[in-house]
Amino acid sequence: MKYTEIKIPQMGEGVTEATITRWLVREGDRVDEDKVIVELATDKVDNELPSPVKGVIAKILFTEGQVVSVGKVIAIVTEDGKIPDMTERKSPDDIKTFAANPEAAKKTISDDITGSHIALSPLVRNMVRENNLSSADLKAIKGSGLEGRITKDDILNYLDSSIVVNVPDEVKPVAFVKSEPVISEEPGKHLKTDYSVFGDVQITEMSRMRKLIAGHMVDSIRTAPHVTSFIKADVTNLFNWQKKHKDDFEKKEGERLTLMPLFVREVVLALKECPEINVSLSGDKIIYKKYINIGIATALPDGNLIVPVIKKADEKNLFGLARSVNDLSGRARANKLLPDEITGGSFTITNLGSFGTLTGTPVINQPESAILALGAVRKEPAVIETPDGDAIAIRYMIILSITYDHRIIDGALAGKFLNILTKNIEKFDINSLI
Repeated sequence: MKYTEIKIPQMGEGVTEATITRWLVREGDRVDEDKVIVELATDKVDNELPSPVKGVIAKILFTEGQVVSVGKVIAIVTEDGKIPDMTERKSPDDIKTFAANPEAAKKTISDDITGSHIALSPLVRNMVRENNLSSADLKAIKGSGLEGRITKDDILNYLDSSIVVNVPDEVKPVAFVKSEPVISEEPGKHLKTDYSVFGDVQITEMSRMRKLIAGHMVDSIRTAPHVTSFIKADVTNLFNWQKKHKDDFEKKEGERLTLMPLFVREVVLALKECPEINVSLSGDKIIYKKYINIGIATALPDGNLIVPVIKKADEKNLFGLARSVNDLSGRARANKLLPDEITGGSFTITNLGSFGTLTGTPVINQPESAILALGAVRKEPAVIETPDGDAIAIRYMIILSITYDHRIIDGALAGKFLNILTKNIEKFDINSLI
């Protein structure tokens, strides 16, 4: 019998598994080619999976909430909806193995990390090593993934639930949940506190995306020693040029011209002059990237954050940058980004000024090594040089802050980059882009 296997596709760099968040079909439903049948979620992006053929859903092999590895079969489509005879299939990854004998399939996967034989994805394996979890720890964790596999959330929940504060025997009866929040000396582990003893509270479960963001932030802080440097820049020329030409630009090019494409352009030029910032660390090797892919941190309507990437930003003119910024930010807010559009970044920009924030210390978007924060543009009195000497004038000023991985970027190098960027911005020629 002719049948088609629906598999979890590759959904971006470093993505090894996906969570089935919602089935849009049931067994026996007829589907057309390219009809979306299931919604998937990874630690990078949500995605919709269409049927590659026209037919009937004969078998759904995984339920909502299960975590499935990339390449695994999750459903069967046939012409008449009947389950095909698959007795001849021998591969441990085939449908018959998982549908009829899940234990046999489970035994084909092993991992010798910390002396255990437990199925672990590369991401989870790294978390185990970073947190020095033992075989006993792994055995104590009840996996919520496919066939009981331990997922990233399982590790995070285990770390959150662990109490690591040493308590003398004579005070052990004290109810610690009634105390102020206690932060342990061990990263990632803390005591849970009952805040209701202080007054009324509302408890809300973190969304899946917020959990992923929290995990990324903690992982980044654990991975790299963060240092932030600041500089104040006069953006009057750049600001005035944008204000003067934005209407004509939109009429001519059909794209809105905000300050962001202009800042991206200046960052690209600074990275070309200071390529030592456009790097990543792999083990004990520094990867110098010849390409410049700029990530733009974008706030979503639900308050979460995502970082779409402008690929080959150094090859785009102002129109190309404006179109990329508008397109990616718009589709990010509509949850329509493709997996490839949030991977491969080499340097990230985050705009803190959109909410009036003057400056901040952003967290590095791993595996990059630096991130630039733009503060709010404000009018301030400043000392300027004139042919007649120094004078005080009202200027548009901004605070730029760069957070960097101190393992491979020192303060002098970060300062050099900020100095190049600031000088380029302050010398911006208001006629250079007309």
